[in-house]
Amino acid sequence: MENKKIVVGNMKMNLTAEEISDYLKEINGQVGSNRVVICPTSIYIPYFLKQDYLVGLQNTFLHESGAYTGEISPKQAASMGIAVTIIGHSERRMYFDEKDKLINEKVKEAIKQNLRVILCIGETAEERNMMRTEKVLRKQILGGLRGLEKDMFDNVILAYEPIWAIGTGEVPTNEEITKTIGYIKSLVLEIYDYESIPVLYGGSVTDKNIKELNKIPNVSGFLVGGASTKPKKFLKIIEVAVK
Repeated sequence: MENKKIVVGNMKMNLTAEEISDYLKEINGQVGSNRVVICPTSIYIPYFLKQDYLVGLQNTFLHESGAYTGEISPKQAASMGIAVTIIGHSERRMYFDEKDKLINEKVKEAIKQNLRVILCIGETAEERNMMRTEKVLRKQILGGLRGLEKDMFDNVILAYEPIWAIGTGEVPTNEEITKTIGYIKSLVLEIYDYESIPVLYGGSVTDKNIKELNKIPNVSGFLVGGASTKPKKFLKIIEVAVK
């Protein structure tokens, strides 16, 4: 996987069943890579699995079973052949008040079930303006990865998504992203003695800016939001970053 980019499409709570059917027809046979993960709304996952796409969940719970209405466990996901879960997305932190302790428990349970975890981290506009980006990222990384054994890091991918860039069209400069990803990787090496942690960039990644973003030397791939719901745009991103 060295120097090979990963592209993850987080489709969030978008598209109807009819639109998903059209989406699958349009991307049919054109993805062709095990380095592309598609994370549709959970009720649509079977449609993607049926066509042999590498599928991820947008969130999983911290217990393997029980009376937790509305939740999906990593054990259930693994039983369906799902390989990846996103955990700690800023929208989960913001709208569902998820804290680092809960996120950490989710991460551990997912890895226990042999899922690969994409742990999202990122700062708000206010935190950025106060020059607190590194402090915020350190807290989120230490909180999210607390208690992991070194071999568990093989199942962890970090996704740096500055919250102020998500869905806004604003994107940090390549130099800023390079510096921040460098900080993230150096912190993981310093604290956990793990030197090959993949770090994705997310936040207004589009078919228009992917060529420029793909020049970033230390980025391991991209977490794509809105553009992943548009087949032509998503395929263009995959073409540039993966193929």
